[in-house]
Amino acid sequence: MTSPEPRAGGDAGAAAVSSPAPRAGTNAGPVASAPRPDSGQPAAGAVDVTPPDSVVLRAGTLSWLFPRRGALAAAVLVPLLVLLIAVAVLASSTGMSLRDTLSGLFGTGDPGTVMIVRDFRLPRVFVGLMVGGALGAAGCLTQTLAGNRLATPDLLGVNEGATAAVVAAAAGSSTGMVGHWWLGPIGAVAAAVLVVLCAGGAGSAGYRVLVVGIGVSTVVGAVGDLVMSRQNDNTAGGVFLWAAGSLSGRDWSVGTPLLIALLLLLPFTLAAGHRLQLLRFDDDTAACLGVDLRRLRAAALALAVALAGLAVGVGGPIAFVALAAPVLAGHLGGPTRVPVLGSALTGAALITAADALARVVAPVELPVGVVTSVLGGPFLLWVLFRSDRTTGKA
Repeated sequence: MTSPEPRAGGDAGAAAVSSPAPRAGTNAGPVASAPRPDSGQPAAGAVDVTPPDSVVLRAGTLSWLFPRRGALAAAVLVPLLVLLIAVAVLASSTGMSLRDTLSGLFGTGDPGTVMIVRDFRLPRVFVGLMVGGALGAAGCLTQTLAGNRLATPDLLGVNEGATAAVVAAAAGSSTGMVGHWWLGPIGAVAAAVLVVLCAGGAGSAGYRVLVVGIGVSTVVGAVGDLVMSRQNDNTAGGVFLWAAGSLSGRDWSVGTPLLIALLLLLPFTLAAGHRLQLLRFDDDTAACLGVDLRRLRAAALALAVALAGLAVGVGGPIAFVALAAPVLAGHLGGPTRVPVLGSALTGAALITAADALARVVAPVELPVGVVTSVLGGPFLLWVLFRSDRTTGKA
């Protein structure tokens, strides 16, 4: 007669059970003895899932996942941004010498030089910083929602809606003025709402809104072009300069409300970016982690439209910044996080550099949108033809 099998939980059963092998791709090693509860070490058998580019900082029962690579990228971008601001302030389209520029900046030059540097050039540089930061953050949100590096706020109808609103306000004007800057955000929001309604809401997948946005953007853009073609030369010329993307004439009257709006929106944008990291999992996993996917996508989409609408209303539809900034920030900060802050810093740097270049690269000052379009074309080709190392997608 054979001996009975040992009962589960008995000594024989405990001796027969071996430790399970760790899952592939984890950092789990041999199971050690259980640490003391107050030691701050992971419990016995726990799997270390800390991203390789991050460090866990602990203080009692609290812990924080500190992104080493992202912090290093920000530490590099901030000094670079300061350097670009200095270059942009010194760059002149009128041939002003370095000595005259410095005297105007410090208020020791003649009144005309001081007015040019302090009242025109300096506000323009800081407005460009904020426009670039808003475009970079908005592009990061839309690319994360769609899961595609080519997804930008342009596909939500932001550019076409803002342009249509500005053209409608300038219709019949004999001075060529494009109207108040806040008309752009209103038109952008109206176009984005139309896109969402046509898509049947934010939906369970962000890409659906972006795909529908292509069709709506085409229709809205065609209406704006039709209205533009019926205007006189002065109005058409003024709107064309704005539609190319220009920071010319932007001063503190525009910069101050833009700064206030960004101070209100950016904290929510950073919080949304933190939650959007869970979209790297499938929807079921994210829902099990307590995420309301529909509400999160709707909030991120609204923030992206608001940021991009503000930027387009102030600086016009400046091309490629919302596309390039998140891609560059992702390469600098690593693939484990949604680089909202890095995208904002990168977008600010791109606009500042392009605006400085636009003032010195040609005999006459160019719109900043022309420079970003010329430089963005090769970058777009690079993004299209460079396959992702992990997914094989462009």
